[in-house]
Amino acid sequence: MTKSMIPFQTINWEAIPKTEHVGETGTAYWQTVQLECLRVRIVAYSKNYKADHWCKKGHIVHCLEGEFVSELEDGSKFLLTAGMTYIVSDDLSSHRSVTKKGVKLMIIDGDFLK
Repeated sequence: MTKSMIPFQTINWEAIPKTEHVGETGTAYWQTVQLECLRVRIVAYSKNYKADHWCKKGHIVHCLEGEFVSELEDGSKFLLTAGMTYIVSDDLSSHRSVTKKGVKLMIIDGDFLK
């Protein structure tokens, strides 16, 4: 495993452009900072958002505002509200997000979750 060194830096999220990602229903808006082996995002899901795919990638997902359900492909469902976090490694649990009222998340992923 290669160790990536990340120098101290700050992120002004207001300066990071938003990209739009249409779900099965609703829309996700991503603000993304991509480093060599690390991706950090602020993601906002609109009302009635449902992801259009099952994700196999590992993440650390922290709910900043609102609430959402993380559904696993095996049928399990987990409600996360503001202040809660979930963690999963790559290829362990296929998951997707669903929200009725909208939510704002910080999502961190990268090589350390392989």
